[in-house]
Amino acid sequence: MTELAGQTFLITGANSGIGYSTAAELARRGGQVFIACRSRAKGEEAAAAISAHAGTGADQVGTLTLDLADLASVRQCAAEFLALGEPLHVLINNAGIGGQRGLTKDGFELHFGVNHLGHFALTQALLPLLRRSGPARIVIVASDAHYQAKGIDFDAVRTRTKSITGMHEYAVSKLANVLFAQELARRLKGPEVAAYALHPGVVASQIWRRVPWPARQIITRRMLTIEQGARTSLYCATSPDVAGESGGYYDDCKRAEPSTAATPELAARLWEYSEKWTAPRAD
Repeated sequence: MTELAGQTFLITGANSGIGYSTAAELARRGGQVFIACRSRAKGEEAAAAISAHAGTGADQVGTLTLDLADLASVRQCAAEFLALGEPLHVLINNAGIGGQRGLTKDGFELHFGVNHLGHFALTQALLPLLRRSGPARIVIVASDAHYQAKGIDFDAVRTRTKSITGMHEYAVSKLANVLFAQELARRLKGPEVAAYALHPGVVASQIWRRVPWPARQIITRRMLTIEQGARTSLYCATSPDVAGESGGYYDDCKRAEPSTAATPELAARLWEYSEKWTAPRAD
């Protein structure tokens, strides 16, 4: 990693877990960091702790309100950031949920809506700024759980979570993360913006807090610390070694082969649906 003075980062879900550790290290290296999360109060508490940990001024870590389960909130968050007049060199789509059941405010399966669709809408809204700020990067925290998904049922993602544990839906949402990075790379031809997806490892974070205990014990038995889990996010966000490898999938700071289900055809279909579903509705 190089010193990051003059670089601006926006990280979703950075009030705890991997996102918090990522934000803290970026700030420690001199980056201007904005953390986006559902609770403004929790975001401000995390920002203060990050500033104290990094030994930086309070104005080096900013906060934004973002509810990825509500597309109106996503658009408001993007507008709030754009109004600051800051550049954006790296967007880290880190926030996620696992093992939950339900629908988003806009009627999408909860994992798909939060882990993919909300981030798709946020990325699209900030993409012109990323282009102007280039060279820039989009880092998407996926998971090796995406190997378990055989594809995406575009009808099922419009219905409430069907599985008891939510793990099938989680895997589908993580496949969507990998596909999104690949399609971004295909569409963002040129050096201005690169996109990467990654597996952080199985991390002892709060993402699994609502999974029933027996299943949670199995899911998290290979747990890493949040600092270990942040390593590949930091690598994709800052390392010169990934330059020119846009669209790649990374595991343990190394490029890895994604699932065979991650095809260009499915990525293009996902983009088409995501673009349609996140378009602002006329009043």
